[in-house]
Amino acid sequence: MTAMTGRPQPDEVGSYYFTYIDQVPGDNPLAVLESQLDRYVPPLLSISEEKSRYRYSPGKWSVREVLNHLSDTERAFVFRALWFARGFDSPLPGYDQIIAANGALADSISWAAHVEEFKRVRLATIAFFQNLPNDAWMRRGIASDNPFTVRALAFIVAGHVTHHFKILEDRYF
Repeated sequence: MTAMTGRPQPDEVGSYYFTYIDQVPGDNPLAVLESQLDRYVPPLLSISEEKSRYRYSPGKWSVREVLNHLSDTERAFVFRALWFARGFDSPLPGYDQIIAANGALADSISWAAHVEEFKRVRLATIAFFQNLPNDAWMRRGIASDNPFTVRALAFIVAGHVTHHFKILEDRYF
């Protein structure tokens, strides 16, 4: 069903989110979401349990916490996309990544389980966006006091992962 084309425009999302949107090449976020599985999962699988506990500085997230953050935040963004795509018009609350990270206790979960969760969350994300009706891509809503279109959220999900993998490569590995 996917017939979404074009990149998000400034009126589709709060300006902050272009931090992520600008990380996505081209006009097809679904293709990027799919390619990220092949690009990022193999390197994740090569990380040892010990290395997954690494923090580049005291007080910073471990590698496990970063990957947990990616899975949780992807769920939150896709929930927003679901909400707006299905026609709900109630504004959604903000998402506090610190509360989510503190509640996850990510360092107590095996690295293999985190990688598997990331893959499964991403597969669910891909299925959701693949099956959107054409007119749903430009539906709008408010979350965290910011406007969003479903199209913008697809780009944000892809760009958020790219953003954090650059941080992992630069500061952790």
